[in-house]
Amino acid sequence: MSTARRVRGAPGQESPVEHRRDLTPPAPLGLGRLRAGPVRQSRPVYVDLLPPCNAGCPAGENIQAWLGLVKAGDHEAAWRALTADNPFPAIHGRVCYHPCETVCNRAELDGAVSIHAVERSLGDRAIHEGWAFTPPPSRSGRRVLVVGAGPSGLSAAYHLTRLGHDVVVRDNAPEPGGMMRYGIPAYRLPRDVLDAEVRRVSELGVTLEQGHRVTDLRAEMEQGGFDAVFVAVGAHLSKRVEIPNADAARVLDAVSFLHDAAAGEQAPLTGRVAVYGGGNTAMDAARVARRLGADDTVIVYRRTRDQMPAHAEEAVDAEEEGIRINWLRTISSMGEHDLTVEVQELDESGRPHGTGRFETLAADTVILALGQESDTGFLRTVPGVELVDDTVQVSLTSLMTGAPGVFAGGDAVPSERTVTVGVGHGRKAARSIDAYLRTAALDVAPKHDLASFEKLNLWYFGEHPRREQAELDPAARVAAFDEVLAGLTEQEAQFEAERCLSCGNCFECDGCLGACPEDAVIKLGVGKRYEFDYDQCTGCGTCARQCPVHAIEMVPEG
Repeated sequence: MSTARRVRGAPGQESPVEHRRDLTPPAPLGLGRLRAGPVRQSRPVYVDLLPPCNAGCPAGENIQAWLGLVKAGDHEAAWRALTADNPFPAIHGRVCYHPCETVCNRAELDGAVSIHAVERSLGDRAIHEGWAFTPPPSRSGRRVLVVGAGPSGLSAAYHLTRLGHDVVVRDNAPEPGGMMRYGIPAYRLPRDVLDAEVRRVSELGVTLEQGHRVTDLRAEMEQGGFDAVFVAVGAHLSKRVEIPNADAARVLDAVSFLHDAAAGEQAPLTGRVAVYGGGNTAMDAARVARRLGADDTVIVYRRTRDQMPAHAEEAVDAEEEGIRINWLRTISSMGEHDLTVEVQELDESGRPHGTGRFETLAADTVILALGQESDTGFLRTVPGVELVDDTVQVSLTSLMTGAPGVFAGGDAVPSERTVTVGVGHGRKAARSIDAYLRTAALDVAPKHDLASFEKLNLWYFGEHPRREQAELDPAARVAAFDEVLAGLTEQEAQFEAERCLSCGNCFECDGCLGACPEDAVIKLGVGKRYEFDYDQCTGCGTCARQCPVHAIEMVPEG
């Protein structure tokens, strides 16, 4: 089998640079010392602003910090800084839809930093090198139950264990991982990578009890002596729709289909397969169907491409693998080997409605991917817990329900249902649970101002197009479940880290030191940054105007 790879968006194929900024360094004003003249109106102050990548990360990573450590060549320190917030870098580097890159300021210059690829590189290096988490220095003696071994539950268990608490995770599946294992196909997330990162969490001291379905939460807590619980059940239940003339043997639900495929229990497919839905699960189901032998696969979706909930790259990958997408169509009925679909049109508000025009599509099997629900019914008997449909209502600040000591997150609460959001919920819940167990106020640090693109002075940075990951040729992809995307080489990952603009935070370029006409900037040594000698400073503002990353602001005197 051919394993040829191509490079998506290789250097030399980038779009023209838009919003180009003046990259010429500003010249000093040359005012000289204000010996006898106007009183200084403002003084320079070093500041730390919030980088947009950090602000955009649902997992709460300090992205700029660990990129800086990669840039400095200290990869283990970078991995430890990253995993202080997120225990699964090798997983996230593969399955996260990297909203951090969407807001990266470098995108306005020559392309966003490939943050997810550097994260994957760190995660893979940690697995290869055998890096392990540092156990907590002491134990609190408190016990916490986590229901669900998916990304949110495992994240909470990891953070709670690092805080010194004893954690037991109970999950009804044979193996841990939740939708990471039973929903995300192996061509996106190889199982050896998933196993390695879950095993590291277990080795930290988290107890994993698989094949254990929780039905009576209060009884579990009382019998196990648990002081708090975090409910993180995934959205494993498929929404159903009635299709006239449907033969149940020919209709599969996408969640069960993907679960069985991941577990090696799904029989090969033959003939033509139609997938009904427009989310990421629909794209995965269609791509898995092709790999399991479907001769032809088509996706039927009632809205337009711009309105689909699936990420755009998922639809592109599916189409590259020969999967057709029929937009603005709904299934009306099923024949023996075909479907009748009704053509839709959008009204003035953008909502689809039927036109009375019908088409016939060949299809031997239909896979329903119309949304998912969480199995939260066991919480309805817990006093104080409120459910709206399948989602648990929680405090946005603490993720605690109306029942003291009962917290919930991930797919179980109203939110975007992604691995990264779930991991972020686990981290947030762990901090809230820790405060609850210590009967302390939850410490919520104020956020710094955002380091927006308009604040930067990019004279220091040249244009260096990003390095892209190679991918399997589409013809090779559909023949097996081999991983589609390759990682960056160590050199490429290093290059990407060096492209970070360090928005809003001093990275010791010495620009202020060289630009000050009064020698009022004092260099404190590598890693210690600078300070100002205000006895010498005239307040001319040259240092602030030249700072490429807006790490200096002029503050009014008085």
